[in-house]
Amino acid sequence: MDKFQAIQVFVKVADCQSFAGAAREMGMSPPAVTRSVSMLEEALGTRLFVRTTRVTRLTDSGRGFLADSRRILADLQEAEEAAAGSHAEPQGELRITAPVLFGRMYVTPILGEFLQLYPRVQASTLYLDRNVSLIDEAIDVAIRIGELPDSSLTAIRCGTVRPVMFGSPDYFEMHGVPAHPDDLSHHVLVQSTAVAVSNEWNFVENGKPRSIRIEPRIRMNTNDAVIEMVVRGWGVSRLFSYQVAPLIAEGRLRAILEGYELPPLPIHVVHQEGRTVSARTRKFVDFIVERLRADVHLN
Repeated sequence: MDKFQAIQVFVKVADCQSFAGAAREMGMSPPAVTRSVSMLEEALGTRLFVRTTRVTRLTDSGRGFLADSRRILADLQEAEEAAAGSHAEPQGELRITAPVLFGRMYVTPILGEFLQLYPRVQASTLYLDRNVSLIDEAIDVAIRIGELPDSSLTAIRCGTVRPVMFGSPDYFEMHGVPAHPDDLSHHVLVQSTAVAVSNEWNFVENGKPRSIRIEPRIRMNTNDAVIEMVVRGWGVSRLFSYQVAPLIAEGRLRAILEGYELPPLPIHVVHQEGRTVSARTRKFVDFIVERLRADVHLN
């Protein structure tokens, strides 16, 4: 059994959550994919997948082995690039993670430009409103918003964002503009539950922290939905500045309570350190840092 080939097949099945899907993407027959995974399971002495007629999912052992497999394949590819002297020419798969809306608004267009410049690079994105482990998920580059914990990762600061309160001009014409955080109790509040949910919103008043208890009438699980609700004049909300900056610039939304805003939070581009950091990672980090630093909405 070619273990490296078997590991590649295993990872593809895990990514596709389907033996048939993996077979199509790898140009193999479904029986060959099934046989490869079965031989790998036999060699390891454990089941990697739970297989039924409707679903293919990883076992606990499979989830652990998937993280190890991604690292093995990434290390092998980088070693091959170094041995071939190809570090100057980006190639291979670039894996990127970022918050959902930041990924759509900023990472996606920057990534598109990058892929046009370097046709030998492929890309895979993981847009989530939570942090994932770069090591466990074999991520090359991550966008992190907020202060970072100490770690062995390399972090490059490339901008700032801040929490902003906002509403539509139509809403304010009908209901008035809150002049103080306490006034929010008289308004329709729309809360995002895309990240950790709190029943308090924090502000700064006269240089001191100030918290107010909120009672949202509407809770929505995506930031896109919150923005759409507020643009239509059905309430006021609070998100990061980058998420609504274009709509504020267009006049479709209006920022409020700016004198009570919290201090800005940093944006970092994060990647793993190592002696064999691939050309694609180094090139992309330089590329995206330059683009983000130049964006007026992130400074």
